[in-house]
Formats: sequence, structure tokens, C-alpha cells
Amino acid sequence: MADEARRRKVAERIQNTVARLLERRIKDPRIGFTTITDCKVTGDLQHATVFYTVLGDEDDRKKTARALNSAKGLIRSEVGKALGIRLTPTIEFALDALPEQAASFEEKLASALYSDQQLRGVSQTASYAGEADPYRKPREKKVFEDVPAAPAFTEWTGEDDIFSEDADGDVLADSPESGEVETSGSDNLFES
Repeated sequence: MADEARRRKVAERIQNTVARLLERRIKDPRIGFTTITDCKVTGDLQHATVFYTVLGDEDDRKKTARALNSAKGLIRSEVGKALGIRLTPTIEFALDALPEQAASFEEKLASALYSDQQLRGVSQTASYAGEADPYRKPREKKVFEDVPAAPAFTEWTGEDDIFSEDADGDVLADSPESGEVETSGSDNLFES
């Protein structure tokens, strides 16, 4: 088995040799505008697959495939001379599907762009399904105008003390044992 670097070098040399042969030496009129795109070599360097593309329709591709297969012997002998290794690999030609895949990707991207533009147009005229602002907010104090005002004096009872609030909002502490009433003034003991 050859290491990866050697396989890559052999594949590059085969690709360059085949491209040069198609450009200069092979004069078959069936070969159309052909580009050698890649070459793959097996690990034991016994078999090489050369990938190519042809500009044109399906008929041009078939003619080029027949011409490349008929020139396979000449191409293999020239590759053997260029490589200079003991065993010349067999050569197989395969039509590269890369242009068709690229065209398919371009088509899918164009359709995605078109659907995005349609969605953008629809979203500009769309309205909310629910409220415009669906997030919860802190409760606001509601002022009821028709509810009568609360009494001016409110009492709270605890265990021992009775707390009350006067009309100004001051908290009064009334201790039943002492009979005294304490006023907290502006420092309320309890916030209401």
C-alpha cells in the first residue's frame, strides 16, 4: 500500500498527463470541450479513475465517453511513461456529476430565496394572532371611581396590641395594658 502523499502525487500526475494529452495529442472530433476535474487512485496504485466534465448536452457527453474509451490504450501508455513506476495503473473514465450537483444547489438556493421574499412580503402585512405584546407585566393599580372611599380609620389586632391607622396614614399602637397610644408619625411601623 502506498501512503497518502504518494497516492496524491500519482493522481495529480495522471490528471495533468491526461489533460495535456486531450489538449495536444488526441485529435478525435468526438471529444467536445472536455475538462479533467479529478483523479482518484487506489491504495495499491493499480487502478486510476479519471473524472471529467463535458460542456454540452447529453449527446455530446456520450460521444466524448466513446472517444475517451477508444483512446484509453494511448492514454495509459503515456501515463506509464510520465509516472515512471514499475506497474502502470489501469485507467477508467467517469463523468463528474459536480456540475449537475452545482446546478441543483443553485436551483434550490434560488427557490429558497424566492420563498423568503414571499414570506417577507406576507409578514409586512400580517397582524398578531393574540395581543400585540404577549409578555406579562406587573399589575398596575386600578383606580375605581364608582367605589366609595375607604374609611379614614382602620384597625389591626394582634395578640397583645391593637394597631390602628389614622386619616394621615400614621400607624398608632394601642397597648391595652398601659392605656397609652403611641404615634409613629412619618416613620410608619407598617407599610400599607
